[in-house]
Amino acid sequence: LTRSRAMDSFRKRLKETAAGAIEQRREELAKLSGEIWRKPELGFEERTAHKLLTDFLESKGFCVERGYAGMETAFRASIGGGGHSTGDSGPNICVICEYDALPDIGHACGHNLIAEAGVAAALGLKAALESVTLVREELDQNPELCPSDSRDQSNLKFRVTILGSPAEESEGGKAFLIDRGAFEDIDVAMMVHPAPYSVLKPEFIAISKYDITYTGTASHAAAFPWEGLNALDAAVTAYNNLSVLRQQLEPSLCVNGIISNGGVKASIIPEKTEMVFYLRAPTLAELDILTCRVRACFEAAAVATGCELDMKLSESERTYEDLTSNQVLADVFGKNWSELGAEFQTALKESGSTDMGNVSHVVPSIHPMYLIGTGEVYHTKDFTGVTNTPEAHRSTLVAAKAMAFTCIDVATDPALLEVIKSQFRKDCRKDQS
Repeated sequence: LTRSRAMDSFRKRLKETAAGAIEQRREELAKLSGEIWRKPELGFEERTAHKLLTDFLESKGFCVERGYAGMETAFRASIGGGGHSTGDSGPNICVICEYDALPDIGHACGHNLIAEAGVAAALGLKAALESVTLVREELDQNPELCPSDSRDQSNLKFRVTILGSPAEESEGGKAFLIDRGAFEDIDVAMMVHPAPYSVLKPEFIAISKYDITYTGTASHAAAFPWEGLNALDAAVTAYNNLSVLRQQLEPSLCVNGIISNGGVKASIIPEKTEMVFYLRAPTLAELDILTCRVRACFEAAAVATGCELDMKLSESERTYEDLTSNQVLADVFGKNWSELGAEFQTALKESGSTDMGNVSHVVPSIHPMYLIGTGEVYHTKDFTGVTNTPEAHRSTLVAAKAMAFTCIDVATDPALLEVIKSQFRKDCRKDQS
């Protein structure tokens, strides 16, 4: 047989080992996910989930860094050697876990399952790494399956990094991780997400949150209104300006907001008003253009009323960039996923956003969505109810195996990794243009 066929045999055995390890831990993984599900925690408050996940990974032999990158509920766990930052051969492959919940409705986005999938894939990859020499020795005993020029794979090196990312639902934990260098030594990154459907390349859009403040001058609303500058008039005028603007916006652009502070008393000309607005667009470049148009609406209101405007990006919630799925990496995942029996759409436009979009502009990334439930949509109590069922756990482990298999493909094929990175560079040039 050719070297290529020998490598296929080698990869197949590694994948069988990974799948077996995941199956062996099926009950433990469901229990771990269930414990996270039963105690939902908001972003940057996921202390129980953080402890459960880090204790579990450490007990399985991973090197764990708790409170990673200066964030109390972030973590980084790893196993293996290699990684481009070390100068050794072999990539550093990152699998991402999320575990924050939503207010009042708990794990209505299934982040307990995302954590389960990430840990499951990591366990499979750890087993595959540890079996490399044994698998090679077994194949060497059958020369017809392993020509001598492929035996150097017993020295295969790659690192598996499991990154615990808090606060996806609001503050954008991955954006903070990027700023603090968490992805500087990562070659590729991936995660999976439960959904009412299965799709290989969901097209999440970019979003920014803006805090707007108008400052005027207080005065008695009946006796001396001419002495005041009405900040509420500024807010209402801005709101109406934006309503007019919406008529001229393409359907893919979205502007939503509220007046969060309209004044303190009806008899006082409001001196200060506050607004919160979300701006959404298919790409970050389109979001920049939309922001300029929206800013003009706010500035016009300030001019009309004589009030001062302060418009700034939210400090509590980071901008989420559009998700750019790496086509080559997605195709590899899709092949593995399909061979595991999954059926899925290739692409689907989403009106939502994710901070995984930010990661996809830093390293080659994928974020497939996998079906759970019977049509329940996320961010509802109904979806919460289907994120801790036997069926959901089964689908989660299929997606986890697909991640593990994809990582094995990347780790054992340097040429594939280079094609993935070439596609990433191409996507970056497209973004810049």
